[in-house]
Amino acid sequence: MFSTADFLQYTQWSGIATLVFAALAILAFLFKWGIRFRLVGTTGFMLVLTSGLFALSLVPLSRTVIPGAEKYTLVYDNGSTQTVISINPEISPSALEATLRQAASNLYSYGRLGKQGDNSLTIRARTLVHPEPGVSVPLYLGQIKRNLASREDANMSIEIYTDKFAQLPKPTA
Repeated sequence: MFSTADFLQYTQWSGIATLVFAALAILAFLFKWGIRFRLVGTTGFMLVLTSGLFALSLVPLSRTVIPGAEKYTLVYDNGSTQTVISINPEISPSALEATLRQAASNLYSYGRLGKQGDNSLTIRARTLVHPEPGVSVPLYLGQIKRNLASREDANMSIEIYTDKFAQLPKPTA
């Protein structure tokens, strides 16, 4: 995975290429070359590319890794205060807690807007159980609520529904 320092290096090289294309476009207009408008388009594209690389050099792209957390898939996200993740049905309660903490860290964003009076992000973890062939039922195993106001939230509330773990299928050996 690329680091912010890598993107800063790419930004520098892209900026130099942008200046070269801009100089070529100016020369093309002075000497009335046939490709002058293509060079203007290329210069504009390079400006957009350089701006994007610069933005990536400012924002860290790292994900939080919490020991004991398992993989999850984002199923639903309203972009505001509600998300649902899908987890493996063979997860343990301790692994679920670590997975919920990791999801709360990874899904935090400054762009999330809280509802009027509700400034917390709720992440619910669910899995699918199959009580009979051809039937799938979602089973919610836990949830975590975190504050949207700050990146580091020491007061996250985690609820693990231990009674729901009894409904999970037993792993076959």
